[in-house]
Amino acid sequence: MSWGTKDSGTPADSATGVTAAGIVCNRRLFIILSPLALSDVPTIRGVGLNYIKHSKTEINQPAANFRELITAVQQAKRTPPTFPFMFFKPQTTILDHGDNMVIPKIAQDDQADYEGELTIVIGKDAKDVSQENALDYVAVYTVGNDISSRKLQRDPEHAGRIPQWGFSKGFDTYAPIGPCLLASSLVDDPKNLHLTTVVDGEVRQDESVDDLLFECRYLISYLSQGTTLQKGSMIMTGTSGVGGDMKPPRWLQLGTQMEVRISKIGTLRNGVVFAE
Repeated sequence: MSWGTKDSGTPADSATGVTAAGIVCNRRLFIILSPLALSDVPTIRGVGLNYIKHSKTEINQPAANFRELITAVQQAKRTPPTFPFMFFKPQTTILDHGDNMVIPKIAQDDQADYEGELTIVIGKDAKDVSQENALDYVAVYTVGNDISSRKLQRDPEHAGRIPQWGFSKGFDTYAPIGPCLLASSLVDDPKNLHLTTVVDGEVRQDESVDDLLFECRYLISYLSQGTTLQKGSMIMTGTSGVGGDMKPPRWLQLGTQMEVRISKIGTLRNGVVFAE
């Protein structure tokens, strides 16, 4: 795994330090690059509807905990989330911290959405791992943003048999990650981390990772059953709420600025542009 910087070519006001724009060294501003290159990541797995708050929004029922959520889902005549809902994103979705994500022409329908997420990076091949030992296979944690195009995910006229998760979340630049990697040895329990997403200065997500329906150790164990999670594989653990759930919905627009913050890790910043 690798990460680094590039010289911005811009003089800095101070001699050293860290700013929102990058790292300052010898009065030169260096831009922080993504901590993971495409070649470092064999697969990206995402997990859907994995926060109690997000799931209760989907079913429009109150739920203070997992047991209440199951009751609410049953009352809404929906199948309870007995197991994690998993999808894949291609390597080409990875985007550097500080770069603009690009909404392709096919998705320029005013329904692009953000999903700030704690992201796991596997440090050694894992297969048939127990929950008890699952966190031993985590190399680092980082910040991720699972960009999604909702119309291509949920609208039968555009997505066919819905929901269509893979295609709608798999466009180039739809998985910004960074700005750095936090060694798993520095995290006693990822449930103690806190996630905040800010869009154009407005706080949109502000949740403890403890709100996960299926916690990190369960996800690693479950996803490794019969399948090798290769070294470098990423698991985006789910989101606690999105713009599409707001009333009225608040979609990403040309020029939108997104910040996803996770305690101890840092702040992932990306803008939004449209492909021409």
